[in-house]
Amino acid sequence: MSISRKLKDQLVVPSPEQLAWQELELGMFCHFGINTFCNQEWGEGKDAPSLFNPDRLDAKQWVRSAKEAGFRYFILTAKHHDGFCLWPTATTDYSVASSPWREGRGDVVKECADACQEEGIGFGIYVSPWDRHEPSYADPQQYDDFYCRQLEELLSGYGPLVEIWFDGAGSEGREYDWPRIMELVKRYQPRAMIFNMGAPTIRWVGNEDGVAPYPCWNTADSSRGSMFSEESLKWLPETPGWVPAECDVPIRKDRWFWHPDEEHLLLSVDQLMEIYYRSVGHGATLLLNVAPDHHGLLPEADVRRLLEFGTEIKSRFGHALAEVSGSGEIVQLTLPQACMIDHVVVKEDIAYGERVSQYVLEAFVDGAWLELTRGSAIGHKKIDAFAPVSADNVRLRVLKSAASPRIKNLAVYRCGQ
Repeated sequence: MSISRKLKDQLVVPSPEQLAWQELELGMFCHFGINTFCNQEWGEGKDAPSLFNPDRLDAKQWVRSAKEAGFRYFILTAKHHDGFCLWPTATTDYSVASSPWREGRGDVVKECADACQEEGIGFGIYVSPWDRHEPSYADPQQYDDFYCRQLEELLSGYGPLVEIWFDGAGSEGREYDWPRIMELVKRYQPRAMIFNMGAPTIRWVGNEDGVAPYPCWNTADSSRGSMFSEESLKWLPETPGWVPAECDVPIRKDRWFWHPDEEHLLLSVDQLMEIYYRSVGHGATLLLNVAPDHHGLLPEADVRRLLEFGTEIKSRFGHALAEVSGSGEIVQLTLPQACMIDHVVVKEDIAYGERVSQYVLEAFVDGAWLELTRGSAIGHKKIDAFAPVSADNVRLRVLKSAASPRIKNLAVYRCGQ
């Protein structure tokens, strides 16, 4: 994208709903379903519902773990590519209603929705457009009717939703009735974020590593649809210009669903922090997958790692040494006294758009301004780390912007990393 185009686009502003979603920063993904009981990532829609029988399922444990780690929303795979539904849908018998779990009267979606409401975090659903079980998938018009009935059940039956996750995998080259689907979302869940397809309000970052490129601008007119195609999606004309990125990644390397004896694939805290710096620290939102096991519980090792990750974030960024807000080309922060710092976190007031396109951070050291680092995008949040330096004044100098910069917060930290 050219600089002139980028500067023009910077004046686009987010909706109040997008603004609130970007403030969430951390979400927990939860891949759970028939695959959990088959030791597989992608089912073909042929696995018997009788296999689904988590004997200790506890959605409160899932959501409580997310909340304790500092995550602010939770997304469940209500239907993955295999077509097995985690709610008792009227559209197909390929669901929990045909399983022995809760004697066929269970509803995983409801238990998650209730747990999220109890814990006070946002609830979202993943609903795969691609369905490898449903016979009508071979007939696009008939399947559109089927899929819209499923969506209507989910959108109308489980309270307010923070996000609807449309996965493009398996749908390469397939055209769904997106105007109809978008109308349903707007009718039942007008405040929910729409992920990546149709007329999205948030976009996929383009990889499953949990990292955003830098710069990662909030404006976009297309995105990649899946890991299996480099082709860009065709968004509907009403798609907003402001489409912030979400970064998804599993806590076990390359494993979205639970598999036995794979604790060794858990990412380390250092690896998770590197992901955090390159997702949230690049102005995007991080969606970290933690998968329940065949008992319906998050494994102890995974919960422990999740909580260690949350603790490390709080340890580094829970208390700023000093902070300030301001506007204009220079925003200066005077510390109460000279101290060692090694991180600066800057947030633009993106309610007014993403204005800054080039900046430098400086510290006043030995009677002169010393450059700490420089960058381009700030957006919702930019985390800059640098070699420790003792300073009593830090300033942000904006070198290039689309309009007068508005800095919501500039904070300094000593993280000791």
